[in-house]
This record gives sequence, C-alpha cells and structure tokens, in this order.
Amino acid sequence: MSAYPLTAMRARALSGTADIPGDKSVSHRALIFGAMAVGETVVSGLLEGEDVLDTAKAMQALGAGVTRGEDGKWRIHGVGTGGFSEPEDVIDCGNSGTGCRLIMGAVATHGFATTFTGDASLRSRPMGRILDPLAQFGVRAEGRSGGRLPLTLIGTADPVPVEYTLPMASAQVKSAVLLAGLNAPGQTTVVEPEATRDHTERMLRGFGATVVVDETQGGRVITLIGQPELNPCEIAVPRDPSSAAFPVVAALLVEGSDITVPGVSRNPTRDGLYRTLVEMGADISFENEREEGGEPVADLRVRGSALKGVEVPPERAASMIDEFPILSVAASFAEGRTVMQGVGELRVKESDRIAAMEAGLNANGVQTSSTEDSFTVEGRGGDGVEGGAMVQTHLDHRIAMSFLVMGMAARNAVTIDDARPVATSFPNFTTLMGSLGADFGDGEAV
Repeated sequence: MSAYPLTAMRARALSGTADIPGDKSVSHRALIFGAMAVGETVVSGLLEGEDVLDTAKAMQALGAGVTRGEDGKWRIHGVGTGGFSEPEDVIDCGNSGTGCRLIMGAVATHGFATTFTGDASLRSRPMGRILDPLAQFGVRAEGRSGGRLPLTLIGTADPVPVEYTLPMASAQVKSAVLLAGLNAPGQTTVVEPEATRDHTERMLRGFGATVVVDETQGGRVITLIGQPELNPCEIAVPRDPSSAAFPVVAALLVEGSDITVPGVSRNPTRDGLYRTLVEMGADISFENEREEGGEPVADLRVRGSALKGVEVPPERAASMIDEFPILSVAASFAEGRTVMQGVGELRVKESDRIAAMEAGLNANGVQTSSTEDSFTVEGRGGDGVEGGAMVQTHLDHRIAMSFLVMGMAARNAVTIDDARPVATSFPNFTTLMGSLGADFGDGEAV
C-alpha cells in the first residue's frame, strides 16, 4: 500500500468525550495468558488495533482458539501452560515489538522452533535484549546480525529456572522472562533496579499464578513459581493511557478546550506523563477513581492550559516511555525549557524516536538538543510554534499522532508523510479527534 499523507489544521476549542481504545499492553497480555490457561477466558474492551490482532493470530497459530463474538467480546480457549504446539508457518508480528518479545518468551520453554518476522520497522529493531536472558533457560536463536528479525527461536524442552537482573528498564524483557518461567520448574526471578509497568505481575496473579514482589534496596525482586495451572478468567481491559495522551495534550494546547476522557488506566507504573503535565501547569482532574480488570482507572477532565517547561527526572522515564513524543509536542508550546532525562530507550523503539522528534520539531520551528540519554525542547509559548512543515514519521504511530496534535495548535498546518501506522495502536484516532473538533485533511494542504 502507498503512503497516506495527512494534514492537521489549526483547531478551534475542543469539546466532548474521547472514548479511548483499550490498553494495548493489557490487551497483548490478556490474549497470551488466556492462551496459556485451561478453559475459556473472556476479554471485553480489547484493543482491536493491528498490533493486538497480530498477537491474536499468533495465539491461534500456536494452537489456542481465539474468536470475537457479536457482542464485541473476545473468547480465548487456552491450551494450558506448556501446551503450545509448533506453528505451521512464520509468526508475523507486524509492527509490534511488545507482541513479538512477549510471544518469544511464551514459546521459549517449549521444545520446538518458532520463526518470527515483522514489518520493516520491527525487522530493524534489536532483539538481543530478549535473547540474552532466554538463552539462560537453554534457548537458542538463529537470525540476522544484531539479533534482528527474521529470527528462529529454538525452544528448550528441558528449561531451567533462572534469576535475571535487568540491565535496562524494560517491561518487555521482564515479561518475556516471566513468560518463559511459566513453563520452567522451580522459581524464576527477575530483579529490576528501576520499576517498570507491572501489568504482567498483576495479570499473572489474576490467572492464579504465584507471583511475589519484594521491594529491596537493589530494586524490585519478582519471583514466579513455575509450571502453574492457569485458570481462565474474565478481563475488562482499561482504556490506554498512552492513547489517551494525544487528545489530552491536544485539549491542553488548543485554547478554550474542555474534554472528558473516561475510564483511563491510572496504573502507577504508567502515569508518568500525567504527573509531568500537572507539574507543567496542566488543568487535569482525575474523577470517579475506581478499579476495573485489576487496574486502577479514572475519568479525566482536561481544559486548555498555559504550560511551563520542567525537568523530567530519569527515574520517571520507565513510567512514560511511550509518551515522550507527545510530551515533546506539549513542551514546544510551553514557556521555557523542558529537559527529559533517562530516555535512551527511545533510540530503539519503532524508530529512533529522539532523532525523529528532533527532526520534526526543528522543521516546525522548535529548537531542540539531545544526548544518547536526554532530550531538551526549547518551548515557544502557547502561540509560538510556527508549524507549516512536512514530517517524516518513519512508520512510527506515536510520531505520526504527535505531529498531528502539533498541527492542531501551531500557527500553520502540519503534515505527516504517512498516517497508516496509526492503525497499529489507535485505529479510530482521526474519527475520534474529529468528533472533538480536530480538522484533518489529505496531505495536499501544506
């Protein structure tokens, strides 16, 4: 398919309710754990973006039954821990690094080979960070240089439990090790010096696994008792805070806006962006706080706000790693400098997100600077961003959506070179934003 340019014009005050899709991280895990349980797991609110649908197809390829009912609920007929069967074809994970790395962990301690591939973006991303700990279980891998896809994972039928200390803050690596540990005897332990999103630990407990988390001076120590029988359950997926970030920031930047975003996950390992925005002066209230599907959620009320630059500490980075692109847009409209520390992980996302954001911001008149592990944006104030440029998205959905939000508040329209990647995580993004008052058009506007 050919590229699909899209232009965001300056918007009037936004209003209304933004019904955000289900959380992508929770959706991936619901499908995978449901496939590893014995019996039928029922999931409501599943994100039906391309990334998650690719994970659903992978679970089918590994022997689980996965169907979507007319009621919109997904039903997964699991095969039990250790019950996956060798797939007949290559597992194509599309654009999803999360799906690919979690599935690698899930199949690693099965005695068969699985070949993984993905789109051009995923094939360029390093998998060594997953392969190193999986090798400790007895797994082998054959792939392209640098551990890149396509790659064949040769699972082990006789896994050994491991203790692994994360060399970087990565929920994907942690989760891959825990998933591999499900089909290994004894105790598998992961030590994370810096806390990352904890959906895996929460959901494993919900399915009946024994997971113990100890807070120590060296970090969080997560211990899993291997080879449990996972029990099927019903899961209500909360709304994705990463997706909610786009209408939230748009409402903050467009003067006079007042929107509601219901049912957003308030998981403390995912709320770094919202804490940062409040520090910047954002008018966000968290209402009707409650728990859904084992996750804390709240309804957000967001009003147009004058923002100021802040320094984001490195220890907060893991709780907002996917939100730094849209934060850098918010920082562009703030008064003063915003410094983001501890963001080196952005270099190995769907694109080098620091480089991509720098190029796009600079093209639209915003000054930036960066190091391997930091990113600085010189804010231009509420009406100071010139806009008017065409931005290269590098097949990255979050880069694409971030610059569409920029175009809604900049003096001149902003165009992205390709809107297709948005469907990987937020398939109704343009429709939802249009319902709030966004003005998007084809790429000929700039």
